Amino acid sequence: MNIGFIGLGHLGTPIAENLLEHHTGMMVYNRTISKAKLLEEKGAVVCESVKQLASACDIIFTIVSNDDALKQITDWEDGIAANLKPGGIHISMSTVLPVTSNELFKLHQQYENHYIACPVSGRPDAARNKQLNFIVSGSNEIINTIKPLLTNAGAAAIWEFGAEPGASNVAKLCTNYLILGAIQSISEGINLARKSGIDEAAWMNMMTATLFNCGIYKSYGDIILKDTFHPVAFTLELGLKDATLINQQAETAGASMPLAALIKNEFEELLKGGFGDFDWSALALSVK
Repeated sequence: MNIGFIGLGHLGTPIAENLLEHHTGMMVYNRTISKAKLLEEKGAVVCESVKQLASACDIIFTIVSNDDALKQITDWEDGIAANLKPGGIHISMSTVLPVTSNELFKLHQQYENHYIACPVSGRPDAARNKQLNFIVSGSNEIINTIKPLLTNAGAAAIWEFGAEPGASNVAKLCTNYLILGAIQSISEGINLARKSGIDEAAWMNMMTATLFNCGIYKSYGDIILKDTFHPVAFTLELGLKDATLINQQAETAGASMPLAALIKNEFEELLKGGFGDFDWSALALSVK
């Protein structure tokens, strides 16, 4: 079984490295070829095009920045769908709209291969520690086929959301919304504590030891307290992309999400201010 991997960003690279521990000879492609070359010494085979990789693979993982990037590598004559072997599987780990997954699922069907939406939840350090959560939907038979590969990729858990192709994308957008809501509330709470004259670090320590004793509040609380928005795990620019998708899906579903709209506006202002290459936790700067 030949495996391919497309998309070697902050998160894609450690996931690809995890797979290479089990699948030496895995084919890789990245638009910036130099990033792919770094995996060559770990046993990867670097491809010069999406077509070259797709035509040689039975299963392809992709993790790219947005819906347009996913469509560009999938839906054209030299793309994944047209060149993946019949019966092959395209596992998309990107955070995209469910309608995008529904469209690409139908496209793959035309070429007698398979598309599985499998967005991943976790930062690069979680990938390196093999503590990722994979959120998957689609054919139960195909999901069972890829589960061992998801474990190899660094899964701590695999969460299934039924047969609808885009269902897992809805779950991922809801997940990212809760993370953004946590960053917003942590930022405001720390700012209020600081401006009111109490020790904000002591207050945050109390919170993360009691009511909010969980990874999100501990990790982002520490980042926000220290203003350590570099190194970047997920850029503020990509945070705006996710906030935009959340608002688009809310409009499609007829769901009221006033906080999501506020957060999107704050991201837009920070991007105008030149913070696009900061970590998305720099959303905290909007309350200062």
